[in-house]
Amino acid sequence: MTAHTIPSGEKSSYPDKDELLSISLGLEGESALTILQWAATTFSPRLTFATGFGAEGCVLIDLIGRNQLPIDIFTLDTGLYFRETYMLWSQLEEIYDIKIRGARSKLTLEEQAAEHGEALWEREPDTCCHLRKVVPLNEGLEGFDAWLSAIRREQSPTRANAPIVSWDESFSLFKINPLVNWSKKDIWDYIREHDIPFNPLHLHGYPSIG
Repeated sequence: MTAHTIPSGEKSSYPDKDELLSISLGLEGESALTILQWAATTFSPRLTFATGFGAEGCVLIDLIGRNQLPIDIFTLDTGLYFRETYMLWSQLEEIYDIKIRGARSKLTLEEQAAEHGEALWEREPDTCCHLRKVVPLNEGLEGFDAWLSAIRREQSPTRANAPIVSWDESFSLFKINPLVNWSKKDIWDYIREHDIPFNPLHLHGYPSIG
């Protein structure tokens, strides 16, 4: 699979925020690929996907890479990923001939330890999360007008009514949820059918692979 080039886009083609409900309802019966294609057509090159390399994220990466969609991809590289996660990151880049950006804290782990003390994630997890996730996420989203999420409605009550397309007030971005109607079974059936690499830690019951 050859690498793809992200074309230039026009902000004037963006939907008005008042039109989002109608657009979202219109996409309800469409496939995840059709939703991604609509998003890419509407927002590229200012469309990105932040992945933590969970099973859902691997499905979206496959759909993006397999179909050569012009969508930027990045991950919050805390420097504390499991070895298996870093290996999966490299494997996905190689298979789909894509680049997955690493959004990182300006502080290395060594610099963070010197400034805040050793093992900050154990003593002050909120501070560590701010330094290594919140700030890099905001920086990773800079320059983009829309972003993709891998959330699914069945994951929690708070996501049960999540729309396919919406306006994300937290980041002032359009937000697209291509997998929102998928079940957990749908995710793993797709992974098996298309032989998509996934983190082996899932098989060992890890709730988080970040």
